[in-house]
Amino acid sequence: MLWTAAAVVTLGFLVALEIAARHYGLPGPIVTQAQEVVVAPKSGFLLYASMALTMLVLTWRQRLIALCAAVGIDLVFLLVRWVAGIGLNGGHPFGNGALWVIIGCVVIAFTRRTGAERMLLLKGVGLGLLLVAGRKTGDTWLLITSKTRYEVLDQYVAVADHALGNPSWLVGRLVTATGPVGAHFLDAVYTQLPVAAVAVAAYQLRRVAVERRFPSHHLVRTFLVIGLLGPGIYMIFPVVGPIFAYGADGGHWALADLWPNTPPPLDAPQHMPFDGITPRNCMPSLHTAWATAIFIHSRRGPRFLRYAGTFWLIATLGATLGFGYHYGADIIAGVVFTLTIEAGLRSLERGWDRSGTLLVGYGTAVFAALLVAYRYLPTVMAGTPWLFGPLLVLAMISVIYCYVRTTRRWDPKDVPVRSAQPQPELV
Repeated sequence: MLWTAAAVVTLGFLVALEIAARHYGLPGPIVTQAQEVVVAPKSGFLLYASMALTMLVLTWRQRLIALCAAVGIDLVFLLVRWVAGIGLNGGHPFGNGALWVIIGCVVIAFTRRTGAERMLLLKGVGLGLLLVAGRKTGDTWLLITSKTRYEVLDQYVAVADHALGNPSWLVGRLVTATGPVGAHFLDAVYTQLPVAAVAVAAYQLRRVAVERRFPSHHLVRTFLVIGLLGPGIYMIFPVVGPIFAYGADGGHWALADLWPNTPPPLDAPQHMPFDGITPRNCMPSLHTAWATAIFIHSRRGPRFLRYAGTFWLIATLGATLGFGYHYGADIIAGVVFTLTIEAGLRSLERGWDRSGTLLVGYGTAVFAALLVAYRYLPTVMAGTPWLFGPLLVLAMISVIYCYVRTTRRWDPKDVPVRSAQPQPELV
């Protein structure tokens, strides 16, 4: 019943976004995903990552068959496009096969499986499709933000960012100094974040095929909730980022071409109009939020996975700041946002109690206070950076500390087994 209710709610949400996108003359998440059954997919890597999640419920023999089928179908599509002279139109030459395999699993579930086996396979399919649907939903949300939020709050965040020393300008100059090698490397990390998430999720769900059930909490849940709630904050606090508001990418809409060489001015901030194309997707930084979630969930993995999670978090922070996509204030808000969501999901898993309620309440209060301070106190923050800079960092650290301290108490403790000792006989 729970999975059915979740499916109905998700479908209703996708239909609502489809209608909203159609209102602006563009296809929504359902149509764009359906098109990728035939046309060159825009998200080839993501489709294969989704297929990997679906294959977690299969045996190794079934996984090999599914992978070979996906590659074979992609080769057929590639050959047909080459013979017919059909271009990719900005898409990937692969990915259709992975989507066909996922669809095939749905057919097999309803025709060849029954009972618990059918439900397990459908859960695997749903997990894979949710990852793709989350990406398509996010694209539609970004379209809606650009079409409905005609003014942005970049000047407020840029002025408040003086309290942190304008980290986007600093890291931007460092990335520029590394040349194309550093830029291409960080871009690969930035764009392939879902692949890193699938690697961590695959480790967490590695025993699903053996135990025939999913764990109660895993990374995919956190990813989806972040992607669902984050764009709602964009509607409240629309920000386009330094590279657009203060850089060449903003064109004539930019306040000036200042990024990354000249720090933004300390003038009184105000709302500024912007184009109807650029997404207002900066506050909070969801790339930072997702990278933080990967870091958290990789802590219980092997050493290599822990190192990879740490690397991905650091590299993502470097990319978000170094490419001018986010301000330092966005990063702090993104970390607090993620820890609050993770605390809520873990409380939902184990049952709400006082510690979970306090942790979620505190994270929510800090996140709201950050947004209020960025909007209404930017000049005060920029005027006293020696006070507000450390306060912003300490606010983030306090949420991190409370999360770590609380969740450690939640984790089961290993009870040492006492060695059997001969007991004295009672006389």
